[in-house]
Formats: sequence, structure tokens, C-alpha cells
Amino acid sequence: MIKKILIPISGDDVAPRFDLAKEVVIIFLSGNNMIEEQRTFVLQETSAEKLCHFILKENIHILICGAIEEEFYQFLKWKKVTMYDFVISTWERAFKCCIEGSLKPGAILYERHLRDGLYDKDDGNKKLRNMIN
Repeated sequence: MIKKILIPISGDDVAPRFDLAKEVVIIFLSGNNMIEEQRTFVLQETSAEKLCHFILKENIHILICGAIEEEFYQFLKWKKVTMYDFVISTWERAFKCCIEGSLKPGAILYERHLRDGLYDKDDGNKKLRNMIN
């Protein structure tokens, strides 16, 4: 069975708000999680209602998105769409985590960059280094 995953995007990232997404990517997966096809759609206007209609019309199985209003979240859940909301990430990384089974709602998947050597790379808590040697 082919599964369809839809991700509202903004550039290379998961769109921060579901209702303001101007583009979506749909990825078609085969039964063994192999990508069969990938399509990007530019939406005519930003609207949560129209995006929900598009999701249902395209028979989407999984939605990975940023912030989404509760009424649209509940509506899509009721329609049996698997939801990963409040995801902050590049869309490709979020997709990869989804097919690996490690994606969770609220996931922040950006890597933390060390700036100016202020963080100790070996310290798991990322405590500030003692700046006075």
C-alpha cells in the first residue's frame, strides 16, 4: 500500500504555521518505506480550510506540520490523518525521522551550533565554559 506524507513547507523548513503555508510537499512511500514519488505544490492562497480539503482530496495518511489550530488538528485526527504537529525542522530531516519512526509531535530537530567557543562540546548539558582561564 502506498502511504502519502504531506508537509507544509517554507523554503527548506517545515512551515511554522499550518494556516500560512504557501507550498506543500507530498511524498509517496511504498510498503517498505521506499520513496516512489515526490511532488511539490504551490497553493493559490493560504487557508487552513483549503489545506484541510486538499489533504482529504489527496488521501494523505500522515501530516507533518508546525503550529496548527486546535479545530483543524481535531478535524484531521477525526478523519484518521496521523499528525506530527509543532515540528521545528527542515522538512527533509522531519521526513527522515518520520520514516525511521523517531519523529514525535513538538520535535525540534535543528542541530545546535556552537558559537564563539562559549559552549563546551564535551559537556552534555552545554554549560557555559569558565571564560576566565
